Amino acid sequence: MSVGLLAVVDDILTAAVKASAKTAGVVIDDAAVTPQYVQGVLPARELPIVGKIALGSLVNKFVIIIPIALLLTAFAPWVLPWLLIVGGSYLCFEGAEKVMEWFGAEHGPGQDEPRNERKLVFGAIRTDLILSTEIMLISLASLDAGFGLWMTFGALAVIALAMTLLVYGAVALLVKIDDIGLGMSRSSAARVRSTGERIVRSMPTVFRIISVIGTVAMLWVGGHLVIANLAETFWAAPYNALHAATHAVESLGPVVEWIVDTALSGLFGLVLGLIIAGIVFVVMRVVKRKAPVGASH
Repeated sequence: MSVGLLAVVDDILTAAVKASAKTAGVVIDDAAVTPQYVQGVLPARELPIVGKIALGSLVNKFVIIIPIALLLTAFAPWVLPWLLIVGGSYLCFEGAEKVMEWFGAEHGPGQDEPRNERKLVFGAIRTDLILSTEIMLISLASLDAGFGLWMTFGALAVIALAMTLLVYGAVALLVKIDDIGLGMSRSSAARVRSTGERIVRSMPTVFRIISVIGTVAMLWVGGHLVIANLAETFWAAPYNALHAATHAVESLGPVVEWIVDTALSGLFGLVLGLIIAGIVFVVMRVVKRKAPVGASH
């Protein structure tokens, strides 16, 4: 009995490792996006906020994504591409808003107010839901079709737990590096103190770079999600154009091919995100104009 159980566990772990290897790109994107949500908060609240987001990520995966993915895969697989189009479009919208902020466009009311922790955590968990959905669906598609329901669930559960620990462990370390550097700068050893001071001075630049990487990641992942799933639903033209472009540079090596794929997916995501942001802006203006009239009655 124990030998059989160990064999099942081994099969699940082996399948989880193989499937999770294909999600590496999205995991990196997730780790790059998340630190943006703890910028500008009190240092004492950084780890508690990361902890809340990590808990929300586990809820996303175990309560929402895995059950729904298994049900839809069994009974309505045609719904999954549409959900991914919606999720990818939201990522494009978020990324486009960040780009607009770089160029001085106002994000909306409350932009200059102190960051609200509840809204911050909710926004991070909402973004995690989309990224985690892609991670879990890529993993699900990579599992052996002959896996039973419980074996599939076991493999997805292992992936969900491992990816959450990996991403948010890395984020927690990243957001506390400046505190580590500050502690080192108070050391009596000159070399340690000098290293700590360099770490503290470099952190603003590091976080600016992370912010850019996170924004690009949202546009790339979102754009690629929309392109790939449009091809599975009703419009294959963007996917065919992307495939033709990557095929044209295939002889230059996989790195160049990946760069072209990423750049074009990100550009598509930016254009789509700006269109959605424009629509949202117009709708908000219309609502604001009508609000006083309704209030006067």
